Amino acid sequence: MSNANERRAENQQIVADLRNQQRAKQRRRKILLFGGFGLLLAGIITAVTLTVLGSVQKENAAAEAAKQPIEGIQTFTGLSRNHVDGTVDYPQHPGVGGDHAATWTNCGIYTEPVNKERSVHSLEHGAVSITYGSGLAAADVTALTELAKDKPFVLLSPGTDSGTGITATAWGAQLAVTDAADPRIANFIRAYAQSPDAPEPGAPCSGGVNG
Repeated sequence: MSNANERRAENQQIVADLRNQQRAKQRRRKILLFGGFGLLLAGIITAVTLTVLGSVQKENAAAEAAKQPIEGIQTFTGLSRNHVDGTVDYPQHPGVGGDHAATWTNCGIYTEPVNKERSVHSLEHGAVSITYGSGLAAADVTALTELAKDKPFVLLSPGTDSGTGITATAWGAQLAVTDAADPRIANFIRAYAQSPDAPEPGAPCSGGVNG
């Protein structure tokens, strides 16, 4: 083979080697790229899965807690349901049922005491009323407000007494606590808000009267 042919062959081999090296580098880059993307995707899927599972577990735990007996609840039966004008002298404070106004108090958050006869009508519709004494610390009122907000069947308001107690009331059931962080309040709401055991389940807690 002539020198020219040898040089040509060597050059061709060099070019071929360079191309092979370039292809190898490209393959490595693709492997790293897709491998990194795969790891990222796997991480995202894992994070989403854990979040969903955590949310489901919390919901299941909340549902299970709502099924459990709540310590300290008083229950009342044989409650009348007549619509009356004027005031009613309820044996409980606030009332857990009985005769009440023809209109109901809209559920929501109030900063003044609400009409007790209308609020009992709200209970008949499956509402939960949370009342607190006027002496309750502002931080505790804020905690109760956070608990009650965005819950369409919860009615939060101060009561007419000057104490610091907190009372959760549903139709025929009542719970008194002394701490806004008491988990029984949330459990009470889960157990009784829109309860199928309310006298008028499915009735609204809006479209009535504010206060």
